[in-house]
Amino acid sequence: MWLFDRDLWFEIFHTLGKNMFRTFLTMLGVIFAMIILVLLLGSANGMSNGFNKIFAGTASNSLFVWGQQTSMPYKGFERGRRIRYKIEDAEILKKQIPEIEVLAPRIELASHRGTVTVYRNGQTSGSAVYGDYPEIDNITKKKLVEGRFLNQTDMDHSKKVCVIGEETYKLLFDKGEKAIGEDIRINGVYFTVVGIYKPNNNINIDGENAVFIPFTTFQKAFNSGDLMGWMAIAVQENTPVPVVEKQIKDILKAKYDIHPDDERAIGSFDMSEIFNNITAFTTVLQGFSFFIGIFTLLAGVIAISNILLITVKERTKEIGVRRALGATPKIVKRQIVVEAIVLTTFAGLVGFAISVGILSIMDSMWGSGDNFPFVKPMISVPQFFVSFVLMVGLSVLIGLLPANRAVRVRPIEALREE
Repeated sequence: MWLFDRDLWFEIFHTLGKNMFRTFLTMLGVIFAMIILVLLLGSANGMSNGFNKIFAGTASNSLFVWGQQTSMPYKGFERGRRIRYKIEDAEILKKQIPEIEVLAPRIELASHRGTVTVYRNGQTSGSAVYGDYPEIDNITKKKLVEGRFLNQTDMDHSKKVCVIGEETYKLLFDKGEKAIGEDIRINGVYFTVVGIYKPNNNINIDGENAVFIPFTTFQKAFNSGDLMGWMAIAVQENTPVPVVEKQIKDILKAKYDIHPDDERAIGSFDMSEIFNNITAFTTVLQGFSFFIGIFTLLAGVIAISNILLITVKERTKEIGVRRALGATPKIVKRQIVVEAIVLTTFAGLVGFAISVGILSIMDSMWGSGDNFPFVKPMISVPQFFVSFVLMVGLSVLIGLLPANRAVRVRPIEALREE
């Protein structure tokens, strides 16, 4: 097979080695083009991974629904009526909408009582206090620093336990002081601290200065009855959140006699919209990076073609001799094309190695931070494979130009040329 022809490779490396400086300058274009391509793709991937890190622990297919005031009169009710949900609404929604995977009722003390006092040993924290179901942790995950989160036993027995944020701990406890097992007072009611958390990411929905207590305990301690402040909902995978959101609103509008066209009575926030926008942004960024990188690579490969055109001109007599000795146009063309492939491939691999080193340094500097959205900025195997195939393909196409010029050389004219 010609690919393993020893003489062919000897001639190629001899030709490329005759002018090492020019060969090196020729490869620089491809080296820098590959560096730019890999850095752009790696940075785009790193940013995508960074966003995934930021949103880690928050269900991407989730939404929040709460009651507001009606903006339209309906069935004898005047506009401006306050909509307040009840616990039974959660059960109704789960039964009628099978696409709902998790539904966690929530209530906040400030909206129920108006005033909130979180107190311990003469210190207050001004914390927000929430009554929650344990399922809320499946929608907005809390990273526990110490202790545990609320569980079903707490709910079943209405235990007076609480989970506090890091900021709450700093405001109520001295540095280094043990908090687990200690009591704090919320509007005069004692609760035992069973866990300390910090947000799992930068999507800080509840904040670090917050206190979570079992929903059933909230009902009894603060006499909230069957009221519910709002609902945190996770939708089944591959189910569009807006579809479920509309179903929820239609059911609630019918139950609470809200005008079908009233868009203000029920408030909602679709978390999936943020995720979809970020996914679209990173996809476009990756596509743009690949587009710019490929054109930069094309410019580098064209530089190789130009140099090979010059070398073909310089090797006119050599080509004439080979043709006179019986070398077919196919053999001459093949050698020129292989030279282009060897130059491009070697330069591309050198550029790839350099760019991977740069990306590794960037990852070590910024990849472990909590604020900078840049994690594991490396290109994927498919991206490398596609880039490499395109690079080789371009080198073949570009190599055909000097190769065709070489085979057009007539042996008798080449031998006569000075």
